[in-house]
Amino acid sequence: MKLISSKDNPFYKRLKLLAQSNQQRRKLGQTLLEGVHLADAYLGALGQPLVCVAAESALDNDEVAHIWARIEADRRVCLPEALFEPLSTLVNGVSLLFVVEMPSGRLPASQTTDCVILDAVQDAGNVGSILRSAAAAGVRDVYCMSGTALTWSSKVLRAGMGAHFSLNIVEHCTPDSLAPRLSVPLLATSLQASTSLYEQDLRSPVAWVFGNEGAGVSPHWLGRVQTPVRIPQPGGMESLNVAACAAICLFEAVRQRLS
Repeated sequence: MKLISSKDNPFYKRLKLLAQSNQQRRKLGQTLLEGVHLADAYLGALGQPLVCVAAESALDNDEVAHIWARIEADRRVCLPEALFEPLSTLVNGVSLLFVVEMPSGRLPASQTTDCVILDAVQDAGNVGSILRSAAAAGVRDVYCMSGTALTWSSKVLRAGMGAHFSLNIVEHCTPDSLAPRLSVPLLATSLQASTSLYEQDLRSPVAWVFGNEGAGVSPHWLGRVQTPVRIPQPGGMESLNVAACAAICLFEAVRQRLS
């Protein structure tokens, strides 16, 4: 275990950059996982982090101690609470975090299984919720277009609740780079669509595109959508939250395949 007590320590300075800037996360190719739940999920799915950082006071917590014991000794770093506090975005959270590599994901030669395309979905909570729904529905591949919130930011990671670790997430995609690889039908929701989601045959793999919270699906993707579908809304609301829409679509496919 390494004990750091100075804010001028080079490693600590790098931690602060990662904690405070998504730009630095992209530049360094690393991110921070905060709290016991994400740490436990990461260990179970991907193994050892680059570094495990804990506040001295947190080591008395049983859950933290359990995580700490699973980390190789040379990957442990301990900080005074005063140094740990500026690193955390959690309110009343446990003072534990992992430093991990941000996987870059991969584009397949041919997409023959279900996938999700995030077309400039900007809200971090929405992105994380969609990732969580995708993982729960058994969808592995998620492709993020320009303008989508950084999937490895703190807010998206918290909303994803560990979903990231079972997904192939590819950021900075373009329609021209992804569309030719799609060997499955492309679907999107539209209030003007004549076909109800519940009338659409979803028993075979599809690619779902979910658009920006305000502007919806961009023209780049709308022109490629084979089947626009609508989600019936008998309550008369103007629209659905994009994360709710994604969950409904993904689990309607699950329902049809299980029936």
